[in-house]
Amino acid sequence: MSAAALLALTACGGSGGGGSSSGGGDPQEFSFLINAENTTIPDELTTLSKDQCKAENKDLPLKIETVPQTQLDQKLQLLAGQDALPVSFAAGNTPALTETLDKDGQLLDFEKTFTDLGVIDQISPAAISTIKSLYGGKFNVLPYQYNIEGFWYNKKIFADNGLEVPQTYDDLVSDAAALDEAGVQPFSASGEQGWPLTRLISGYLSRELGPDAMQRIKDGDAKLTDPEYVDAAQKIADLGDKGYFGKGLGSIDYDTAINTFLKGDAGILYMGSWVLGSFADESLNKIGSDNIGFFPFPNVEGGAGSSEQLPANVGLPMAFSAKQYNKKVGAWLKCIAENYGQASLEDQNSISGFVPATTPELDPLTKLVQDTVDKTTESTLWFEALFGSKATTVSQTNAAPLVSGDQSPEDFMKKVQDAQGSK
Repeated sequence: MSAAALLALTACGGSGGGGSSSGGGDPQEFSFLINAENTTIPDELTTLSKDQCKAENKDLPLKIETVPQTQLDQKLQLLAGQDALPVSFAAGNTPALTETLDKDGQLLDFEKTFTDLGVIDQISPAAISTIKSLYGGKFNVLPYQYNIEGFWYNKKIFADNGLEVPQTYDDLVSDAAALDEAGVQPFSASGEQGWPLTRLISGYLSRELGPDAMQRIKDGDAKLTDPEYVDAAQKIADLGDKGYFGKGLGSIDYDTAINTFLKGDAGILYMGSWVLGSFADESLNKIGSDNIGFFPFPNVEGGAGSSEQLPANVGLPMAFSAKQYNKKVGAWLKCIAENYGQASLEDQNSISGFVPATTPELDPLTKLVQDTVDKTTESTLWFEALFGSKATTVSQTNAAPLVSGDQSPEDFMKKVQDAQGSK
């Protein structure tokens, strides 16, 4: 899965939409639209259609259609205008489109539907929390994928320097200072992508102001130019000013940042759990998976947030059409709820927001993430989660100048706030 796709929480629709579905709640196929770039979810649904969901597939055959990601929003708007959305489809490229479809009565309410089907307990509370945070308090997309974020650290480097896992943000800064003094680059991050840096700003904000820090910006209850928001940007800029990200931050791409950590050239990497794929690649991972630990963004002393609240996303969110829903669709949906979490873990070592029936044999890091997800009941949003496309671009392209000292926190936050105001 690409980092760009995870960042934007995008998914893509298919080319036909209705297929042979007739609309009005009487579909003849389980029509499913997804971006051509993603094969993970279609492959798993296809597997289920031949095994656990074989009976459901006989009654309502799965039909997968694809379309390029760049055409998604236009396609969804066209199909919705014709009341021709498929049974299930990838959500829009931003939460805004999904909210629009929901207001128009196009999306199935999963909280009610899963409750009626008796399988609401098959969805992780953390995943539901994440979805509601993204989509205006509604549970209207499915968590076929679920990623948590936090700090991955090199256990040996920490042990060699007498460091403990930080419990507070001040502890984190102190650890970074100790690593720097020992000649070890404290953090590895991609300034070229920008979002690995802005994730740190929102991490601090969620601990200082509470888990709704970014929601307040969208709701207009706060501005990024408010002192407490500027202070969060200053805190991360200070890390850069001290040289804790190494040299040439603005030219460091995603792969280089990951490889720097996996070669043992940096002690700490902030990243989502999608990075497990790189950790499992022995050609990349020179420090060994047993040498990698994880800790959440630490608490800010006196802050309103908690390290038990994890930044998370649902990867490529998928919706169901309210107008195509009937008993046969419900049977498919129940089968997915009861089986997808287990099948995804067993077949692809991939964590979803569906609760697995049992925990299969997992590598230690994947098990660590699954256990963390199981214990998490509340999530937080990343910096650009609720921004429009313009503000997202401004934020990510200006993150490296902020952390490199070429732009003040006040100017950075003003640029992003102005872009968000203009949408």
